[in-house]
Amino acid sequence: MAKRAGPSYVKIPDSLSAVSQIDDANEVDAGSVGLSRRRVQAIWHSVRELYRSGAFPGISFCLRRGNQIVLNRALGHAAGNGPNDPADAELRLMQPDTPVCVYSASKAITAILVHKLAEEGGVDLSERVAHYIPDFARNGKAATTVSEVLSHHGGFPMFDLPRAEVRPELLLDWERCIELICNAPPAHRGAPRMAYHAVTGGFILAEVIQRVTGRSIQQYLDAKFRFPLGMKHFRFGLEPEFRDQVARNYVAGMPVRFPITKIVERTLMLPLPEVIEISNSSIFMDAVVPAANLYCTAEELSRFYQMLLNFGSYDGQQIMAPETVARAIAPVTRLQFDHTLKIPMRYSEGLMLGANPFGIYGPMSGRAFGHIGLMNIYGFADPARDISVGLLVTGKAILGSHLMALGELLTTIAWQCRGN
Repeated sequence: MAKRAGPSYVKIPDSLSAVSQIDDANEVDAGSVGLSRRRVQAIWHSVRELYRSGAFPGISFCLRRGNQIVLNRALGHAAGNGPNDPADAELRLMQPDTPVCVYSASKAITAILVHKLAEEGGVDLSERVAHYIPDFARNGKAATTVSEVLSHHGGFPMFDLPRAEVRPELLLDWERCIELICNAPPAHRGAPRMAYHAVTGGFILAEVIQRVTGRSIQQYLDAKFRFPLGMKHFRFGLEPEFRDQVARNYVAGMPVRFPITKIVERTLMLPLPEVIEISNSSIFMDAVVPAANLYCTAEELSRFYQMLLNFGSYDGQQIMAPETVARAIAPVTRLQFDHTLKIPMRYSEGLMLGANPFGIYGPMSGRAFGHIGLMNIYGFADPARDISVGLLVTGKAILGSHLMALGELLTTIAWQCRGN
């Protein structure tokens, strides 16, 4: 086994065949969707190079084009062979059907649920949040709308909580989370400004759903998307019977120092290693964190975005109205500075959007929509290329050579899926 230098990289076998899993039963011939075998091989080669970067113990990847699965594959290990794992750690191979926590990519599913509720007449996106949750009006937030929360202009990007009180158990105390958000003053004065809501926005949006429907957000997700789309997982938290199959998450990549560590800790409320440790715990899998703990496979994530790419249609069912999807993917902002992430971003009401000449989904991705998750997890669709993509990784690497490999993968997907 070759080993990358540094304490936070995984061992990479000289040959990847032993750690490669291919869903032969469901992958279609590339020619049937207008791609040559060479183009598909180039994309898979880029996925393999991402794994060779050493930052990800496990990777699963699904690419649909023309509504058909072109690639549905996995590399590496779901457990074991992580950075600093002992040599005798039990190894479990990553499979295409391994459930993975998608972290912040969960936000897109919660947002689309709110759009579905609006379609059904249960909520008006331009209405004030306080109309549905009266206590939310406290301390200057009375005018904040549901639409502003969806587009990260809500004014409560993080919990107003002393560091000493940030504990994993908070995730299990739904009422406490809602109370903290309702009591918090807006983080800005005057006009709303764009600031990514890492965890807080999901709780408020889910609370709106629950107060309007009388059902939990999980029940609403099951009824509107999970069961109609035939998903096995695709739920907040993970059922106990699947926890021996779940992918374990690891801190990986190059050491990260100030000021990046400060930005990460402020966004996530805790240092990254503590966040990852919590995410591997039963507490996290028991909880419902609408912005951060949806579990699914790469294929299921791709399937969800395929439904949106089809303007709400999937496998003969009209899951959402076309006009609902059109609003959900429409830009709300131009590319502008996000005061939480400290980078330029472009949002719809709930989704992260691509950009030209280069955006978070690769080059010339101005029509692409989706969401990313901690770190380097991707779910998105690109109408310009007729693709929907799920990329799930288990290494949580901020800095390192994997960034070049990730950029190369996104560029390869964009280039190889152009035209016919």
